[in-house]
Amino acid sequence: MGSGIAQVAAQSGFNTILFDVNIPAIDKAKVSIEKNLQYLVNKEKISFAEKIEIYKRIQFTSDIKSCTGEIVIEAIAEIEDAKVALFNELANYINEEVIFATNTSSLSVSSLQEKIIFPQRVVGMHFFNPAYIMKLVEVVKGNQTDENIATAVADICKQMNKEPVMSNDSPGFIVNRIARHYYLESLKLVEDGIASYENIDKILEATGFKMGPFKLMDLIGIDINLAVSQSMYDAFEKKERFKPSPLQIEKVKAGELGKKSGKGFYNYPNKKI
Repeated sequence: MGSGIAQVAAQSGFNTILFDVNIPAIDKAKVSIEKNLQYLVNKEKISFAEKIEIYKRIQFTSDIKSCTGEIVIEAIAEIEDAKVALFNELANYINEEVIFATNTSSLSVSSLQEKIIFPQRVVGMHFFNPAYIMKLVEVVKGNQTDENIATAVADICKQMNKEPVMSNDSPGFIVNRIARHYYLESLKLVEDGIASYENIDKILEATGFKMGPFKLMDLIGIDINLAVSQSMYDAFEKKERFKPSPLQIEKVKAGELGKKSGKGFYNYPNKKI
């Protein structure tokens, strides 16, 4: 997700810094971005010269002190303490005018704000996977988010050729709250032996969905999807309609996480488990 957001920013003309403490993750991001840009060249969406210029706009670094800019978009693990620690460390190297945007899909922006040095400048900027293709971005206002900050982030989304949708902080925001049942009810149909996951995907794709729920879970990562389900289940005080599926839990325990692991509901022979 982080590399996808960096690619979008660079394609939109922004000088971009992609930071990760993990050197192999940076190397992987370089390969992914180069591959995605070459795909656009092959499809004649951009020229080879444009590809070179876009790539030049991205600085790759493992040095957090190099992370300076007008906006920081965080896309690390869905762990509140980790996100808080990252933003507060960044506060040591940047000024209080910088916007702190979190790409969280399930954590409370308001809760994050309570522990971050510049709470009024913290806002949700929830991209969807893959970020360089999906148009929608949820701009989420926490209890302390300055209205001007939310507006500025929506404007940045538009400059990135994205469609921003404003949302107040709430479990799952808009999309994940609605989509949760796209996944959970589909999983329930399989658990109850009513239909196979292949047929459910075929039916929903035939009715107009670009991707069935099981293909989509494989793309997102079954572990990520499960984490969002668990987070919403907790946030809604264990209401049955948000209860995570045992089928997902089994998949995660088995390491069958979807495309990234080589196997999920479907097999991906070109990926290593």
